[in-house]
Amino acid sequence: MTETTTQAQSAVPGQIPMIRARALEKRYETTRGDGFTAVAGIDFEVRPGEAFGILGANGAGKSSTMRMIACTSPSTGGSLEVLGLDAQTEGARIRARLGVVPQDDTVDVELTVKENLLIYGRYFGLPKSEIRRRTADLLDFARLTDKADERVEALSGGMRRRLTIARALINQPDILLLDEPTTGLDPQARHLLWERLFQLKEDGITLILTTHYMDEAEQLCDRLVVMDGGLIVTEGSPSALIQRYCTREVLELRFAPGEREAMTDKARRLVERAEELPDRILLYTDEGETTLAAAHAHGIVPLTALTRRASLEDVFLTLTGRSLVD
Repeated sequence: MTETTTQAQSAVPGQIPMIRARALEKRYETTRGDGFTAVAGIDFEVRPGEAFGILGANGAGKSSTMRMIACTSPSTGGSLEVLGLDAQTEGARIRARLGVVPQDDTVDVELTVKENLLIYGRYFGLPKSEIRRRTADLLDFARLTDKADERVEALSGGMRRRLTIARALINQPDILLLDEPTTGLDPQARHLLWERLFQLKEDGITLILTTHYMDEAEQLCDRLVVMDGGLIVTEGSPSALIQRYCTREVLELRFAPGEREAMTDKARRLVERAEELPDRILLYTDEGETTLAAAHAHGIVPLTALTRRASLEDVFLTLTGRSLVD
């Protein structure tokens, strides 16, 4: 879905969001009587048919937000509507219309691929004939038809991930929740999953995902929020966020040992924003090659120089910092 389409959708009069959160809060209490607030009062809406991302470092509140949307963890403040229903009182009805792909695959490794789908379909009270039909369609969708009768324990990580997504679709959900959908997969498996998720979005399923891969968020998300400390710090399409928080390009300069500090002081004078890292300096600029030429003219001679397009990762690190969060 293009940004233009997403914006057009939001302008449809009377359109009900798939998800609407207002001052949504989640606080956890401990046995000692104290506690902490994981989600500190956030507002957001998810539109029908879009891919919506929730990004944040560890502890930012994104997993707690996903659990509240999935109606597996009640909110402790504010309001949350999913599919037009109150998540506090209509959890069972909402869950029947959701598909959930957890971060860790939970398929039964002792069953065959087909059996995992057939058995899971029974939880939704579907007729056996309908479960068999949907199973065949989902095996084809996940490119697992030739593995239908193999036990799951023999599958690769990418195949198991595709099976987990296929299983989450057995009830033909209106919303698919994906928690870190491609963590641990090799590039080929990641790109195949991206293709499958694009297809789901084309079919009109609303996708909500968390991910640590910024390139994945750029590829998949029509719109996203960045969370930090339980709050939403920004919201928008990937391209709009890059334009808002970054220059068009980033020039990365690396220097020989002992030269970086002196060269960095000179390089900082060339641009409005520069960032010093242990192994390089980043110069934020709209014209990387022009800035590199200016650097050379000022006697700045790096070992290597790389001009690249500014990315969502630059936005994320600008907003949440580079410090490691456990």
